[in-house]
Amino acid sequence: MFHPDLIRHPDSCPTLVLNADYTPLSYYPLSIWPWQTAVKAVFLDRVDIVAHYEREVRSPNHVMRLPSVIALKQFVRPSQFPAFTRFNLFLRDTFACQYCGSNARELTFDHVVPRAQGGRTTWENVVTACAPCNLKKGGRTPRQAHMPLAIEPIRPTSWQLQEHGRRFPPNYLHESWHDWLYWDVELEA
Repeated sequence: MFHPDLIRHPDSCPTLVLNADYTPLSYYPLSIWPWQTAVKAVFLDRVDIVAHYEREVRSPNHVMRLPSVIALKQFVRPSQFPAFTRFNLFLRDTFACQYCGSNARELTFDHVVPRAQGGRTTWENVVTACAPCNLKKGGRTPRQAHMPLAIEPIRPTSWQLQEHGRRFPPNYLHESWHDWLYWDVELEA
């Protein structure tokens, strides 16, 4: 669904993919496809084209402007709860240490109740931590280490993770994407 090289090379004409309700399939990572995949979906009649680039592709008997925004014709129901992954954990905690609040480059994860004390690897017992705080806390609980948590860890919904993801836009956003990505932006008069 997400191709990081497309954001690094916007001249490759990535296509923003919307669900059938015209909301992005994902904010973080942003749901984009290579233009070739989008064109194939158009010809298979699986998507509607919402906006185009100026760039065209040609075949011997067809000319087509590349789609910049497409919408799926069939609604894809998002799962209620996201997978418990390192990336989703960091996204839940907004890429910040839950002990000191830093946005260090070297983030790790920490068991609130250490495994040695019976703690499990679950949403409710794991938080994002910078390496110095993780080392400082060691095999103790936050209370034992006198290191209070910024927030209590919870199992997030997919909607909550998407809301957190909206805070981290990619470096490149094509102008035709803006109307579909930020519903809470103040409208111009």
